[in-house]
Amino acid sequence: MSSRREQKEALRREREQREKEAQAAQARKRMVGYGGGFVLVLAVVAVLVFALAGGDDSSGNVDPDVLPGGGSVPEQKEFDLTKAAAAAGCKLRDVKASGSFDHTTDPNERVKYNSNPPTSGRHYVIPADDGAYSTAPTDEQLVHELEHGRVIIWFKPSLPKDTRADLLALFDEDSYQLVLTPRANMPYQVAASAWNGTPEPSGLGRLITCKSVQPEMWDALRAFRDEHRSNGPEPVP
Repeated sequence: MSSRREQKEALRREREQREKEAQAAQARKRMVGYGGGFVLVLAVVAVLVFALAGGDDSSGNVDPDVLPGGGSVPEQKEFDLTKAAAAAGCKLRDVKASGSFDHTTDPNERVKYNSNPPTSGRHYVIPADDGAYSTAPTDEQLVHELEHGRVIIWFKPSLPKDTRADLLALFDEDSYQLVLTPRANMPYQVAASAWNGTPEPSGLGRLITCKSVQPEMWDALRAFRDEHRSNGPEPVP
């Protein structure tokens, strides 16, 4: 028990250090590539488009029919990502990355990504917000989240109600730089993706995919989350 707590505390300290580094990097890179006035116009348009698209997040707007409350997840036992994934029957995959800092300004433009769910690529200039969603933002908004060092957990909305409740409980356990969103058109029950900033110039996409939900999956998702968040090519706190 003590060892597990010490491991989690060590991970938390590492995360806090990455936050400080990300803040410094963001101060240097803020608004790179386009003028502040142009970005302000785009931000207003993006907010309107996202509102019209019906996006919702964890700030009280989640549809309980999609992500019900009352779930729970077991205490973490395995902290090593490779071991946790193997125990859960989930697959780890690296995906060649592209599109770092490559933005589209058209909210209706759809990008063809090289994995499902996506891990990197050209993306919309305004990212989605961190949070839990019952209606998914566009892939282009979500990929921008990945570029900023977020981890996205994707789930089939057809999963049993209890499993969806447990996924929300996992999200609520530690939601820092995390997105939880449905994805009906993927060949997995649950997956998670991230975009690492190394190697340069575009980094490397990371993916864990689970074709079935096993008790060990929760530790696999936790280990993936802790290993890959805050590591995007454009670190943003």
